[in-house]
Amino acid sequence: MRGTAGGANLLALRSHNTALVLDLLRTAGADGISRLELAERTGLTPQAVSKITARLRADGLATEAGRRASTGGKPRTVLRLVPEAGHAVGVQLERDELRAVLVDLRGTVVAERRTALDLGAGAEAVLAAVAGTVEDLVTEGLRLPAGPVGRAAPLARAGSLLGVGVALPGPLDHARGVLHRVTGFPEWDGFPLREALAERLAVPTVVDKDTNAAALGLAAAGEGGSFAYLHLGTGLGAGLVIGGSLHRGARTGAGEFGHQVIQLDGPPCTCGDRGCVEALCLGAVARGDVAEAARILGAGAANLVGLLDIDVVLLGGRTVATAPEVFVRGVGAVLEARAGRTGEEAVPVRLAPGGGRAVAAGAAQLVLGPVFGRGDG
Repeated sequence: MRGTAGGANLLALRSHNTALVLDLLRTAGADGISRLELAERTGLTPQAVSKITARLRADGLATEAGRRASTGGKPRTVLRLVPEAGHAVGVQLERDELRAVLVDLRGTVVAERRTALDLGAGAEAVLAAVAGTVEDLVTEGLRLPAGPVGRAAPLARAGSLLGVGVALPGPLDHARGVLHRVTGFPEWDGFPLREALAERLAVPTVVDKDTNAAALGLAAAGEGGSFAYLHLGTGLGAGLVIGGSLHRGARTGAGEFGHQVIQLDGPPCTCGDRGCVEALCLGAVARGDVAEAARILGAGAANLVGLLDIDVVLLGGRTVATAPEVFVRGVGAVLEARAGRTGEEAVPVRLAPGGGRAVAAGAAQLVLGPVFGRGDG
């Protein structure tokens, strides 16, 4: 897909070597990077790098960023990524809200939309809401002429749009883009969301769990090592990054954190079990006891730390956003108490950067990841 202003040629993005070069251009930022440095860091020959960068420049994805003094010989020309040459949309579907962002190749949000949503309203209503929001967002963000509502005309003119990533509560099959029995919404069981949206939007579409998308976005933004992203909104889940890679599990079902039972014969949960950490935590929130909710969340986090030996716990979601300090302090206190019993160093607890955009921005990374050679997309 090429736009009238250059756009991104998808054929140019399919090469693994091209992805390596693009990723180095991305991380180099506005200062840029020379062809010689690209060759040294990728292990490619200078001739191969020259061919790749020439193609990227022709496609509008890279441009010269000046010259840099050399230790010998003539000054080196440095190149930088052109962020506006490509875009991706990230969509977060909550049980009662839709949030969408348009990001450039660096992941910078250039436009955003939020609207009410009833996830239980049925597939047609939800698909129409997503399509309308995405089309409006792209039209606004890329300053396209308005097109017919409910049709893919605006997206067809968006030459720089690489695709749409959609994140929503699980469980689901990321590989096939098929939903399983979304907690509280059994009618979605088996629905081919990716296929249905790709047909409606007429652009490549990726589907994943909200927590996985957020974790992927955090890793792409520089969060390293092994961490757990705990998302407390209208439900509770976890995104897991182990050794720098997103962990989805053998059946893409990892991270169903909210449905670990921590109180036998406790209150019923929407999943059909009893005493789940999600039911206990949201029950405390409903009673107005946020400190108790944080303590319960901390108990679940301590189990996760004990199982996976992760480096840091990151908290997010709109319920956490209502009392961020209380949640960070409460979860941290439980992990500190655990460390005191085990003699280990306490795992730190922080708010996840990105605020309310973390999931939607991460959903956009489901599209951008493969462009830059990150296979977790």
